[in-house]
Amino acid sequence: MQQWGFVSLRAQQLLAEFAAEQIADGSLAERSESMMRRWMDGADAPAKYRINTIDPMQAMRQQADMMASSFDYWGKLMTAGFDGWTQPAETQDKRFRHEGWENHPVFAAIAQAYHFTAERMLAWADDIDGLDADAKSKLRFNLSNALDAVSPTNFALTNPQVLERAYETRGESLLKGLEHMLKDLRKGQLTHTDPDAFELGVNIATTPGKVVKETPLYQLIQYTPSTKKVLKTPLIVFPPWINRFYILDLNEKKSFVKWAVDQGITLFMVSWKSADASMADVVWDDYVAAQIDAIDSVRDALDVENVHTIGYCVAGTTLAATLALLAERGEADKVASATFFTAQVDFEEAGDLLLFTGDEHMELVEQLSEPGYLDGRYMAATFNMLRGRDLIWNYVVTNYLLGEDYPAFDLLHWNGDTTNLPRKWHRQYLNDLYRENKLAKPGAIQIDGTPIDLSKIKTPAYIQAGKEDHIAPLSSVWKLTEHLSGDIRFVLAGSGHIAGVVNHPSAEKYQYWTNEADVDSLEAFIEGASETKGSWWPDWMEWLRSHNGEEVEPKGARKPGGGKLKALEAAPGSYVKQR
Repeated sequence: MQQWGFVSLRAQQLLAEFAAEQIADGSLAERSESMMRRWMDGADAPAKYRINTIDPMQAMRQQADMMASSFDYWGKLMTAGFDGWTQPAETQDKRFRHEGWENHPVFAAIAQAYHFTAERMLAWADDIDGLDADAKSKLRFNLSNALDAVSPTNFALTNPQVLERAYETRGESLLKGLEHMLKDLRKGQLTHTDPDAFELGVNIATTPGKVVKETPLYQLIQYTPSTKKVLKTPLIVFPPWINRFYILDLNEKKSFVKWAVDQGITLFMVSWKSADASMADVVWDDYVAAQIDAIDSVRDALDVENVHTIGYCVAGTTLAATLALLAERGEADKVASATFFTAQVDFEEAGDLLLFTGDEHMELVEQLSEPGYLDGRYMAATFNMLRGRDLIWNYVVTNYLLGEDYPAFDLLHWNGDTTNLPRKWHRQYLNDLYRENKLAKPGAIQIDGTPIDLSKIKTPAYIQAGKEDHIAPLSSVWKLTEHLSGDIRFVLAGSGHIAGVVNHPSAEKYQYWTNEADVDSLEAFIEGASETKGSWWPDWMEWLRSHNGEEVEPKGARKPGGGKLKALEAAPGSYVKQR
């Protein structure tokens, strides 16, 4: 009793201290009120998202069906008794894996009631009339997130595992979880991993190299060669500026950068600057210009005609625009090949992210970007919501309710290392690409005053998509093949937006699919595809070498700082460390 009394008093003290901080600051309440008002005020929502044409008779029939199902459910429960209710094997939900959900009749009934209610509500959302397809998708997405939020696993008194842990630790687990929660509220971001476990350049992003150029928008990193011969044509990697570049250089066993260097590639990496108030007026044209500047800088420094390029996600979208602009200028030969990691250019089937481009969301983004940039934490929250069950509520349970120690996981560390986005560019990107799909329309977008047309791109392209990608869906990435006019190799990788890309051959994980036939649809590609176990990186390397495999000795400008581009600081540089 004395221990539980201490826990209770300590919890009250923590909450009181936090409340006093917030009252003095006022910012948390203000942000919460603003966000809640924008998300929940139906009067501000576009007409297509309002439910105003529902057939009353249809609604009554749906209610009657749900009530009948409810009576049937509870009738079976009363007849069989609590002891007869466990989770059917075919509907196992990993949130309910703890034995308490099956062994205790009350918790078994709670789990069954939750699954029944969730199933019926989602079915109701699917069957509802009076909404167009976009509005129905948004309704189902929001309803699914709401149902995930109210899962009994997310509340201490209805989760047997939490109660068991609290009993075993005499309340210390709940106290520790409260401390975790208050720390996250203070920093405005959910913590997934031990924040002190990794240090850039020490145990993450450790591939040797130097920053050899710096502009207001990016730093250019050149990596130290590790082979006696290197490909004559260098490679420039353009990572997404939504995240830090070191997703491609986590550690030696995962690093695409180190692996590529060890294959004999002179590799340059662009490290984008996280936006601040000085970048309020930066637009997409500036990122395209930056890519061209990096291409020209490397060509000049190494005295080569052209370079290989990689564009990941949004930087791949931008790479396509860059190639189209170079084609319009008659400078397409500056790029020997283009590789696209999970990139989209046609956003007609861009998936659930389209749900975040409605008028009400655009207004919210505009408000949040008043300092001249969008705080990266809001973007991270958006991506987390796409997989809320795994990236939000799973950690609410483990971090807050169970009070578990944070794991030392490099991928989760990177996921929480957010970057800010320029205000004008971010709105332009959402509006021109996601909402209006202009890039897919010849001449609809101008870069530096020049209308661009993706069909004029004849640069050889390697297009990689993730089978389970929830950010750049497979069907959307495939559309890139329909807009380019050059030779294309399309590869479908197992897993999703990150693990499908970052899959070192030594891990021997996942698989990839290729189709050597000349196919004109994704369905035809899948139907005739051949599966290969493991990483697709060696396939890409073979493809890259087929586009000029000439080799040279790694001397002079091939070493960081050994040519026109002088070494400024050691990799991974200072831009990636700015917050």
